[in-house]
Amino acid sequence: QLSKIGAGLMVAILKTEAEARAWIARTFAPAPAQWERLERFAAMLVAENGRQNLVAASTIPHLWVRHIADSAQLVAVGQEGEGLWMDLGSGPGLPGVVAAILSERPTLLVEARKRRCEFLRDVVAELGLGHVEVAEAPLERLETRAAGTISARAFAPLDRLIALSARFSTESTQWLLPKGRNAVKELASLSPAWQKMFHVEQSHTDAESQILVGRGRIVAKQRG
Repeated sequence: QLSKIGAGLMVAILKTEAEARAWIARTFAPAPAQWERLERFAAMLVAENGRQNLVAASTIPHLWVRHIADSAQLVAVGQEGEGLWMDLGSGPGLPGVVAAILSERPTLLVEARKRRCEFLRDVVAELGLGHVEVAEAPLERLETRAAGTISARAFAPLDRLIALSARFSTESTQWLLPKGRNAVKELASLSPAWQKMFHVEQSHTDAESQILVGRGRIVAKQRG
C-alpha cells in the first residue's frame, strides 16, 4: 500500500511483521548485536505488558509494525541529528529505546511514572545500553540541558509539548513528533513563528498518520 503526502511523494506503508523487519534491515543494516537488542526489547515489552499496561494489548500481534518500526522511522527521518536524543514521556521506551539501539546516540528517557521507569531501567541494564539514562521526573522538574533531538510519541498536545520542551532546544535541535491523524490540524493551531519551523512527513506504519519534523530553537516570544 502506498500513501501520498506533500509534493507527490509516495511512501510504502508497512502492513506485516515481515515487512517491518525487512524495512529495518534495508534502512539501517543493523549489526547482529543491534538485532539481538531489538529482539530482546520486544520480548521484554510483551512480558511486561502482562504486568502493566504499556501498550494496547490489541497491538501485540503487530508489535514490529506498530511499535518497533514505528519508532525506528524517527531514526531514519532524523539521521542527520547528533548529540543528546531526548525522548519525552518515553513510557515503555518508545521511541527512545529503539532510537538508542539503532542510532547509538546518548539518549535520555524522560518518564514520570515510577513503574514504567523501573521497566526502563531493567531494559537499559539487560540490553547493556550504557549510553542511555532514565530520568524519573516530570519534564517541568528536569534540569535544562541541550538536546540534539527531541522526540515525543504520545506526550501532550503539540502546543503544550513545545512550550514545555522549548528550553531544551538549540539552533540545531531536531524535533521528531509523531502526531497521528491530527498532525496538520495541530500544526495549524500554532503561531506562524512555530509553524514555519516544521514540515510534515508521512508515517511508514499508518497511511493516515503523519510526523511533524522540525529544526531550530524555540523561544518564549514565539508563543502564539
